[in-house]
Amino acid sequence: MTQPAEASRHHTFVDACRATIGAAHVLTDPHDTAPYVTDWRRRYTGATLAVLCPSSAGEVAALVRLAVEHHIVIVPQGGNTGLAGGATPDSSGEQAVLSLKRLNRIRDIDPHNNTITVEAGVVLADVQARAQEAGRLFPLSLAAEGSCTIGGNLATNAGGTGVLRYGNTRELCLGLEIVTAQGELWDGLRGLRKDNTGYDLRDLFIGAEGTLGIITAAVMKLHPQPAARVTALAALASPHAALEFLALTQRFAGPLLTGFELMSDFCLKLVGKHFPQMRYPFAESHAQAVLLELSDSESEEHARALFERLMEHALEEGLVEDAVVAENIAQSRAFWNLREHIPLAQAEEGLNLKHDIAVPVSRIGHFIDETGAAIAEHVPGARMVTFGHLGDGNLHYNVQAPEGVDAKAFLTQYQTSIARIVYDSVHRHRGSISAEHGLGQLKIDEAMHYKQPVEVQLMRTLKAALDPLNLMNAGKVIR
Repeated sequence: MTQPAEASRHHTFVDACRATIGAAHVLTDPHDTAPYVTDWRRRYTGATLAVLCPSSAGEVAALVRLAVEHHIVIVPQGGNTGLAGGATPDSSGEQAVLSLKRLNRIRDIDPHNNTITVEAGVVLADVQARAQEAGRLFPLSLAAEGSCTIGGNLATNAGGTGVLRYGNTRELCLGLEIVTAQGELWDGLRGLRKDNTGYDLRDLFIGAEGTLGIITAAVMKLHPQPAARVTALAALASPHAALEFLALTQRFAGPLLTGFELMSDFCLKLVGKHFPQMRYPFAESHAQAVLLELSDSESEEHARALFERLMEHALEEGLVEDAVVAENIAQSRAFWNLREHIPLAQAEEGLNLKHDIAVPVSRIGHFIDETGAAIAEHVPGARMVTFGHLGDGNLHYNVQAPEGVDAKAFLTQYQTSIARIVYDSVHRHRGSISAEHGLGQLKIDEAMHYKQPVEVQLMRTLKAALDPLNLMNAGKVIR
């Protein structure tokens, strides 16, 4: 129970916030705060002292200074599309959510420098559109791009479908504007590719999920728009064949290869079951499928000719069993829809266990074989939903309950033991238990278990140095 002195401190803080950014932008009514206290997957629901909605970096800094003065934990939040509970407050009702949605201005676009400067609350799709208007490409692409924000993408170092060619969000960022845990404003918005003047402070905050400071703006890289994109689906016998096909594709296409997505046969069948309009793309079943895309700076004819040569070699070498190339934009979109509807089909099938993991690309086939066998022995009939960004080693390694088994009971009984099987296997293959979703509050215990003690201590040292009062998203990423 909150003591009278605590309640008085909380009220004083909220009143000071109202005076700073206006009462209309400090939400305290449970009806108004409800959308901010539950995560996208509805796995976590917390409570909040208030939802603060500043409109500038200066207002963010002022609010953080008030939080320091009144010792209030701040939970930064962007589009609230995270999958690890990193932007959800705890259940105490004593933390304040700081929503960055009103920091939604595109400050500058520089086509000659190939950069765009955006505030943290700008929606990813808006950055893509603004870049396209300027004849440029912003290559970060995620399923949630219509609602996720650049600040959240940076805070979690989001990946997506273009990592193979363009890298994670970290590789797309040149500079940051940060509000520190003390409420100071650091303007690091330099659009430089080379800046060798000491510690790379920018990289400390990317992927830190708001635990070291709050990202309020960023300078992001742009790229030339490709002259053409060509998309294809290839059917293969195994993940091992897919890896050989990846190597062949990289040899033929080099940097033109922008996407290489692996999908098991069960994934595609699941999409067809729940979305019948999305028909199975091949005449007969195949164990695995790969969705690949080339972005060509020359012409569509050049890209298609390259594709044809690639497929001829792949078929001759027995790597590919069947293939279909998109003939137009609509068919290309249909191929991508198959991939993007896998998580939706899983949700329709029922509750499931999700694992966002990464292993070295060369180990993916062995990881799938070994881990699948271990889970099948542990839970006979468990259905593996394996898909992801094969080109960068990121798999969404999900487990569905056996046919006819109550999904909720399955989760209750096997969630912990299956996670341990998966993560032990990831660890053996020198991988990561979180590839692109972050740790949030979901995976702290696992991270502390699998990381080396020296690594954990280094993280704790950084946290203590930059946020000594532990007011920046406390309870996330690190204990």
